Amino acid sequence: MLGKKLIVFTLLATLLFGALSVVAASQPETANAVASVVQEAGETAEAAHELPDPFMVLPFVVLLLMIATGPLFYEHFWEKHYPKVSILLGLVTVVYYLAALHDTHSLLHTLAEYLSFIALLGSLFVASGGILIKVDKKSTPMLNVMILLFGAVLANIFGTTGASMLLIRPFLKINKDRIKPYHVIFFIFLISNVGGALTPIGDPPLFIGFLRGVSFFWFVEHIWYIWLPSVLLIAAVFYVFDVRNKGPETNETEYSGKIEFKGGKSLIYLGIILLSVFIDHGVMSWVPDLRPFPIGLREIIMFAVMYFSYKTADKEILKYNEFEFEPIREVAYLFVGIFATMVPALQLIAHEANVYGSDLSAGVFYWTTGGLSGFLDNTPTFMNFLSAAMGKFSLDVNSAKEVVDFQNMHALYLRAISVGAVFFGAMSYIGNGPNFMVKSITERAGLRMPSFFTYMVKYSIPILIPIFTIVWLVFFYGRG
Repeated sequence: MLGKKLIVFTLLATLLFGALSVVAASQPETANAVASVVQEAGETAEAAHELPDPFMVLPFVVLLLMIATGPLFYEHFWEKHYPKVSILLGLVTVVYYLAALHDTHSLLHTLAEYLSFIALLGSLFVASGGILIKVDKKSTPMLNVMILLFGAVLANIFGTTGASMLLIRPFLKINKDRIKPYHVIFFIFLISNVGGALTPIGDPPLFIGFLRGVSFFWFVEHIWYIWLPSVLLIAAVFYVFDVRNKGPETNETEYSGKIEFKGGKSLIYLGIILLSVFIDHGVMSWVPDLRPFPIGLREIIMFAVMYFSYKTADKEILKYNEFEFEPIREVAYLFVGIFATMVPALQLIAHEANVYGSDLSAGVFYWTTGGLSGFLDNTPTFMNFLSAAMGKFSLDVNSAKEVVDFQNMHALYLRAISVGAVFFGAMSYIGNGPNFMVKSITERAGLRMPSFFTYMVKYSIPILIPIFTIVWLVFFYGRG
């Protein structure tokens, strides 16, 4: 039932805004804006619309605070009404842009981003639910470290979302006798975020960079020596945590040591999803451009995979994985509000970044891109600061040739922005899409996760900020 409601919700949103885009395209003053609506993030403010009032950041702040405090102080209200709260706050921003700014371009652009986001997360979530990975081994700190390191590598092949959805259930089951919140938090650190910094498949901002002209293998060539020590440091901290967790004193369970894998059909669906990522008019000229409709062939394929992978999945595997639609439903409702309410914040940030870009060093780009990526969508944040960094050298982010020139001549800046956008997504539950989904799956499995603030105060700030500071000191401080 939840799955049907989610599909209906997505289709209605698509049809509603699709109609809006057609109407907008018929108006001379907005035709040019709509013509570019489904191009990737970063085609910013040059659409001749005035900047929003800074007070319009308040709906985003309110939504963020309610996500943080709802489960703590008014849990029953929040669990029942969070979809209404998210949509209502999003509508405040939508009405403001329509009535006060007469800006349909920003709304349609955001809708296209949201549909791409939920198509990818939803299809990966459902497809991975039909895969069974059973590791019949005793949970040990070293085994857990190996799983986390494997997942960090896998994140560059299946994306942070794909790797997270594939491994979170077996990781929870392996540690069922000694599971603690820190297990899942380090899973989020390494597999849902930091791990995916080596390829455009790994994390959406890097894929957008690839679409703009950055070479596919540039990231692994220029980031691996930052990625490797960062991953190992986080894994080492996890080992210290895990070695102190002794678990039950009397556990006489016998383990066969076998690793079981089932669900080959769903693995094929995962492959289709990953291939569809590249089905973009900007990558392959033969791909039809469906503008002004705010959805492309890529998203249509992903939604189709979402439907058929569930219908054809082995029901026994779904049962074993305790598969249900609630985690993706929660992400869909919360992020529709987040995507809408963060539009003013992103536009104001883009403006300031371009105004002061010429005065910013590589280290400042690293911290600003990273700090904002922990709470805003890291894809437009990446593009805003990439645009500002290229402007610093009189280069245009919309020119593939100049993007190539930038990656070759000013690799330090592209490296700083890329690392910041990917790594800092681990700073909060909303820093990256799979974070919230992993949290939701974990809680549905019966483990109570830390609140939004506790996650940051107890884990991400004291653990990640020192490591990210070392990265800054070694690779970016005093450069550029």
